[in-house]
Amino acid sequence: MFKQDQKNKATNGLSELRILETIFERYEDLLDVKQETSVAARGQQLPVFSASVGAINAQQPTLLITAGIHGLERIGSAVVLAFMDTVLSRCRWDPVAQHLIDKLNLVFAPLMNPGGMLLNTRANPNGVDLMRNAPITAEQKPPVFLGGQRFSKRLPWYCGQLDEDMELENQILVNIVERCYSHSPFTLSIDCHSGFGFRDRIWFPYAYRKRPMAAIDKLYALKGLLDSTYPNHHYAFEPQALSYTAHGDLWDYLYKRHKHFFLGQQAISGQAEMNSLFIPLTLEMGSWNWIKKRPLQLFSATGLFNPIVPHRHSRVLRRHIMLFDFLCSATVGHQQWLPTKEKQAELSAAACSFWYGA
Repeated sequence: MFKQDQKNKATNGLSELRILETIFERYEDLLDVKQETSVAARGQQLPVFSASVGAINAQQPTLLITAGIHGLERIGSAVVLAFMDTVLSRCRWDPVAQHLIDKLNLVFAPLMNPGGMLLNTRANPNGVDLMRNAPITAEQKPPVFLGGQRFSKRLPWYCGQLDEDMELENQILVNIVERCYSHSPFTLSIDCHSGFGFRDRIWFPYAYRKRPMAAIDKLYALKGLLDSTYPNHHYAFEPQALSYTAHGDLWDYLYKRHKHFFLGQQAISGQAEMNSLFIPLTLEMGSWNWIKKRPLQLFSATGLFNPIVPHRHSRVLRRHIMLFDFLCSATVGHQQWLPTKEKQAELSAAACSFWYGA
């Protein structure tokens, strides 16, 4: 529950946080809210929250929806907040939504970098690009600066140093992700961003190498499920490395951390199979469309990543509800579409041919 005395009063200038706290108050009977930490910016202590719809059931699959890792990309948080409001409203009257939530752990962390949002910067208040901050070095040389740099926090896309701990916000996200998959048999996550290209993309690891991840057959099956369920959807579903490689990708790190943890547990216990599956996705909303329709946005840092015109902003908030609904259903029904042992090699080969040309 979200208690009134938890509410942070010093949130002037950060409308997304006020909207989130309003959602907590409106649906306090449906939500289990945790204040994970707080970060300092402009003399304020800004809370970082996670919230689940009801209590977590360790036997159920989990969908984690995150946003706000880049402070400039405010539309990601706005999309997640809009979906939170929609799904919680439906839980009050819609038996279909109620039945779905009863079979699903639905977890939200929509403002992971409130300090960067308040300062209107891509990085966090320490000047670190959180999405480039994991201890991973790209195998192929990434684009200059865009793929991350360790020269100076005065320059964009600063990763931090490899011998330093990850930033507090990232440590909190690691805790949230591990809490989700530590007991859940299946965990799917989607992290919402904006800013690359004219098309909305659903990316998956890896960003640090142009070679497939171990779960490539599952991702190809999920893509096929999306294509067959919504044949007119507009998303490009692909590995991030097809667009560009990057140092320190946070979701590369979280996926590899899960894989190594459970392989270790598997070796200790002598189990034949891993008892948990984690699939991380990224929604990259194509902000160049908004700039094309309103070129003056190029002269605003916020305008590079967000739809400024009100009707376009509202359209984007509606645009992705179908995707989130699909992911809720795909998480609940994961056993129906995950490839069987007999199909895994076939789907892996098809996925490698489709995405990597080999």
